[in-house]
Amino acid sequence: MTDTTPDAGNHVTEPEDLAPETNRRLGWALVIICIAQLMVVLDATIANIALPYIAADLRIGEANLQWIVTGYALAFGGLLLLGGRLADLYGRRRIFITGLIVFAVASALGGLAQNEPMLLASRGLQGIGAAMAAPAALALITTTFPAGPLRNRAFSVYAALSGVGAAIGLILGGWLTGLELGSLEGWRLTFLINVPIGLVAAFLAPRFLPESKPQRLALDIPGALSGTLGLAALVFGLSRAGDERYGWGDTSTIVSLVVAAVLLVGFIVIERSVKSPLLPLSIFASRARSVAFASMMITPAAMFAMFFFLSLFVQNVLGYSPLHTGFAFLPFTVGIVFGATLSSKLIARIDPRFIAGTGTVLAGIALFGFSRISVDDSPANLLRIAGGSGSLSDDVNYWTAIAPFIVLMAFGMGLVFVTMTLVAVHGIPSEESGIGSGVLNTMQQVGGAIGLAALSTVALHFSTNRGEEIGGAIQAASGSSGAPAPDVAERLNELIGQAAFTEGATNAFLVGAFMIWTASAIIWILLNVKHDELATDGPEGVAV
Repeated sequence: MTDTTPDAGNHVTEPEDLAPETNRRLGWALVIICIAQLMVVLDATIANIALPYIAADLRIGEANLQWIVTGYALAFGGLLLLGGRLADLYGRRRIFITGLIVFAVASALGGLAQNEPMLLASRGLQGIGAAMAAPAALALITTTFPAGPLRNRAFSVYAALSGVGAAIGLILGGWLTGLELGSLEGWRLTFLINVPIGLVAAFLAPRFLPESKPQRLALDIPGALSGTLGLAALVFGLSRAGDERYGWGDTSTIVSLVVAAVLLVGFIVIERSVKSPLLPLSIFASRARSVAFASMMITPAAMFAMFFFLSLFVQNVLGYSPLHTGFAFLPFTVGIVFGATLSSKLIARIDPRFIAGTGTVLAGIALFGFSRISVDDSPANLLRIAGGSGSLSDDVNYWTAIAPFIVLMAFGMGLVFVTMTLVAVHGIPSEESGIGSGVLNTMQQVGGAIGLAALSTVALHFSTNRGEEIGGAIQAASGSSGAPAPDVAERLNELIGQAAFTEGATNAFLVGAFMIWTASAIIWILLNVKHDELATDGPEGVAV
């Protein structure tokens, strides 16, 4: 059988250079890897729509409901570096399969959970499985597919699925939650759907994925503990900061972020001194790779915030159902698939700076477009609607105010994700591809947490101020006519909340646009790797 493992030379492997049997094997390898990645991404959003149903069925209070989401994020974000390093030390295929099995078992436990502790434990276990499978999956693409067109295409599919996963999760979550199979509640299906998929992928992996040679190196236990706990504390602190019930000034937020800073500084000190570090700091020696890591931390932050605020807007203001909300994001899949496919072809002829730089500019324009969404929140209009005439969203047309910018955002992200992923993993020695992939995944996870926390703070500030302004104006406008009827007053308060949220969300979109344009400036100014360098597996240390 033809060996498809990239060598250290400069030969560019074309698909026609390989035997048909090898092409088929590579095709199946990509399917298995992408199934795993899709499960990991899906699970971050698929359960969100089911939260109210889970709360009612398992009697989970609002204060603990957030842990269904946060528990997964903590385990996943905290263990990504360790998962990547374990793949390098003990075999990428072995850790990949182990992660899939852990994820499938955890999903079964979640789907069959009878109480709150069992469900929350299953979510943490899902995060552990995801943290093992995700960096190993990315590393397997790097080491299985030769540099050049084959690897570019593999990364385009991988990046497209990573981007569409959130949208598919919303659609599947809305659909599955509405189903009931006998006495089985629909929300349980959002977990159980992972079980057969994960087990089948784990069963097929040994047949189509090559195994890497395990390394005879000791695991850096102090680095693993300080890095894992530091990242977990950082994700927890940022999650609290972005929650309006806590915020940046809450004691638990401050303590978590301080502990995270201390542990991560200690982690760096440890990694500089041990013989076999968990994270070889030489990975950051490449200027191009450091730019890729930075941009891949900022751009997903803006994208995750877009999904968060826009999904709330279309449900709470436009009045869409959960399933309708999922379909509202369907254009995102079209845009990102087109962008990812185009970038995988352009990267062979155009330098990454121009592709990713253009993508970030376009994504920023899309966020700016979302920031222009407006509703008529004048006292007269709100009083009219509260009296039973019209809706606050009458002036918002989905097809002109939202859908075009969803497509533009997705297209820009497709250009960025494929290009920056290729730059990030290029030149990393094969024996360190797992930890390199772990760093990239960690940047995306932590970046998403930072972005959501920061933009939630922005949204809360503007929402609070606008709500007070509208409330005062309505009180002044209706002062002479007396207090409205109870049902009108209740509807009026609901409308004020919707208008205030819109003000907060649009300002968050505007700040997000400038965040992503910051990433664009970094790419345009500092990224100087050439497209022909990415077409080969050159040795580490090439000046890029």
